[in-house]
Amino acid sequence: MILSSSLLENAVNEFAKLPGIGKKTALRLVLHLLKKEETEVIAFSEAISKMRSQVRFCKRCFNISDKDICNICANNHRRQDLICVVENIRDVIAIESTQQFNGIYHVLGGIISPLDGIGPDQLTIDALVLRVKEEKPTELIFALNPNIQGDTTVYFIGRKLQGMEIKITTIARGISFGGELEYADEMTLAKSITNRIPVDQYIGQVK
Repeated sequence: MILSSSLLENAVNEFAKLPGIGKKTALRLVLHLLKKEETEVIAFSEAISKMRSQVRFCKRCFNISDKDICNICANNHRRQDLICVVENIRDVIAIESTQQFNGIYHVLGGIISPLDGIGPDQLTIDALVLRVKEEKPTELIFALNPNIQGDTTVYFIGRKLQGMEIKITTIARGISFGGELEYADEMTLAKSITNRIPVDQYIGQVK
């Protein structure tokens, strides 16, 4: 793609680095910004810059937050004894969009995947075990993607929590094996959470 301005070309190249954005789409976005008032473009760039420099992660659940403790954890109207364990922040957003879950979360930051070089030590599993020991929740819900890596992670954490007085469940198989939570429709995801099953029963199903 040959452009008459190196400034334009640099901007297009930066947009094209975003996932799902090709050079043509990047050019369209840049040209759109050129039509905007300079104040709007400055506000746009400042919002991105401020987000990157000031966003933090909740010290309790590792969700994205503006403060040390996120709004979900700090909400006293939510069940503090019900923890939903998810792989990433996108899954929190997906579950929240169902408006069917009134507990709190724990974001692992990934799932155990030896082939990808991701082991338990790279996730927030130890922090989760510590939370269970200190906060003594009544139930832990695993809402991980239904695939081999997700099942391995559920099994591993379940073993770490053996002997603790806590109900451990996982979302029902409303989501097909190999599917991803963030792409499930809200109704299916809501039913999967509502109709959750004990982890021992789930592990027995997938063996």
